[in-house]
Amino acid sequence: MTTTRWHARELPTQGQHTLPGRYFTSPAILAEEQERLFTRQWLCVEREQRLARPGDYFLLEVAGESLIILRDQSGEVRALYNVCRHRGSRLCEEHQGQFSETIQCPYHAWTYALDGRLIGAPATNDLEGFRKQDWPLRSVAVATWEGFIFINLAEAPRPFAEEHAPLLGRFSRFNLPNLHQGRMIEYDIRANWKLVVQNYSECYHCPLVHPTLTKRTPPNLGENDLVEGPFLGGYMILADGSRSMTLSGRVCGLPVDPQLPAEDHDRVYYYSIMPNMLLSLHPDYVMFHLLWPVAVDRTRISCHWLFHPDTLKDPTFDIEDGTRFWDMTNREDWHVCELSQQGVQSRAYRPGPYSRRETISAAFDRQYLEAMGHQPDTIFPGSKSGDRGTGNGDRGTG
Repeated sequence: MTTTRWHARELPTQGQHTLPGRYFTSPAILAEEQERLFTRQWLCVEREQRLARPGDYFLLEVAGESLIILRDQSGEVRALYNVCRHRGSRLCEEHQGQFSETIQCPYHAWTYALDGRLIGAPATNDLEGFRKQDWPLRSVAVATWEGFIFINLAEAPRPFAEEHAPLLGRFSRFNLPNLHQGRMIEYDIRANWKLVVQNYSECYHCPLVHPTLTKRTPPNLGENDLVEGPFLGGYMILADGSRSMTLSGRVCGLPVDPQLPAEDHDRVYYYSIMPNMLLSLHPDYVMFHLLWPVAVDRTRISCHWLFHPDTLKDPTFDIEDGTRFWDMTNREDWHVCELSQQGVQSRAYRPGPYSRRETISAAFDRQYLEAMGHQPDTIFPGSKSGDRGTGNGDRGTG
């Protein structure tokens, strides 16, 4: 294996400190995040394969709203508010399942087609001016990308293809739409969701926290290629003797695509896709995390592993070699995130300076503050407002 060692340049962490404690402890800040981020930005919610057949659905709670995510009779993925247009009753209580051809309110039997149209409303024929077509279920914008489902609760969101233009086609070589889920683990951690993203975005902590990960990808080998905006990250290079991020160091499946370029067999890519998706691309599998804030000090996380379908049919491959590796690494991460949460709640906490190995974490903070409408110059007094920067920086998950 040939590796290239790079050296971090002077990057825009000079003068920038970690966020003040209120950003991790204030219920008012969390409420603002729900309004400005989780109801106005595109959120990754699942894989399309979760809705394999027309009528398949699952419920999702976002910012206090209950949503029905389903595939309608025409095969289109939709997101509908779980709220009847009559008296506001919840329509659906089961977390997941399959509708036949309609959704019926359990209160007064108002009935809707899977595309949200009202098709049945008992005892309304004599209501003056009443027309069923005026009372469809409220819908939420939906987009699909590389086999993932995204939603946006904004009234008129910017189209996904415009908002996510830097990502379109970027990972096509990884065959994402055709990969199948081999494992999923849910975690409930006692830490603010931003601490999880910041942790994922740097490997400054890896030598101490993740000895096994450090053997697979040395923290000083890699490069960032997305360094500004809501999509941040880059790659790390596998160490000599390691072929994948597994406990054994061996691959745990077929290449995600037979035509995967040779250089990608030596790399692992890590990206945060604001606000709630962490995407990790390996030569033999893809892993992604979905983050859902529950409280200022609590985050629900689902971690998913995707494989080439032939890998899942071949008993000679041990996918647990990869999933156990990351379950171990995740739990190491959750522990230090929980320690951070405990610390930022202290009256002794003051924001500390970012190192040059935390440039992506610092970039996330800047993008987060911009999305929140908060002025970085007032959060980071003494920082250079023009320091935006591009370039390399030690990074990686863990």
